[in-house]
Amino acid sequence: MTIEKTRRGAVLAALAALSFTLALLLAAVGLPEYSHRIHPVALRGASGLPGAMLFNAGAFLLPGIALLLASQALRPSLAKRGWAARIGLTLAQLSALAFGLQGALPLDASGQDEHAMRLHALMWMLWWIAFVPAMLLLALGARRGAGFAVACLAAGLLVPLLAVLAPVDAWVGLAQRLAFALWLGWWLLAALVLSRVSVSAQESLPPARR
Repeated sequence: MTIEKTRRGAVLAALAALSFTLALLLAAVGLPEYSHRIHPVALRGASGLPGAMLFNAGAFLLPGIALLLASQALRPSLAKRGWAARIGLTLAQLSALAFGLQGALPLDASGQDEHAMRLHALMWMLWWIAFVPAMLLLALGARRGAGFAVACLAAGLLVPLLAVLAPVDAWVGLAQRLAFALWLGWWLLAALVLSRVSVSAQESLPPARR
């Protein structure tokens, strides 16, 4: 059962990355002036723009739901790793939830709905703020080797650096997309690492006596 769950986690993480990528590739359909270099991802899903609901579903909602399900599938592999790993995964789940809710709480294309703007900004902040301590706790508590720990620490540092602290200039769109790509890449790496370790541990068990 554990092997099946962790493998399902890897499939779901890959589905999230694929959905996000396809949404970005099709973002210019119906809105040719949309630019990946200068426009934030969420701007394409602003209410009032053509195809905004479909974009939000593909770029945010579906990936968020898929990663929430993936994290639940991966939880048994960290069950015996202590409180740091469990809390770290819970915070990563919160980050995935906030990511998905960015699609459910879109921006307003007219800029007049300040409430919608605030709610979306709150989800944006929760997305990266929850992710940073999640990476620290998983690096310390998951005990999946030095490579995985370094990957967690690098993702926890680079995601907010690219998403928030990168200069707001003509390349802000690319910086944000790199942050999202790194975030999704971490999920895929985590799912693959946990799946591999779980399978290895299961194979090392002695055969059951008849």
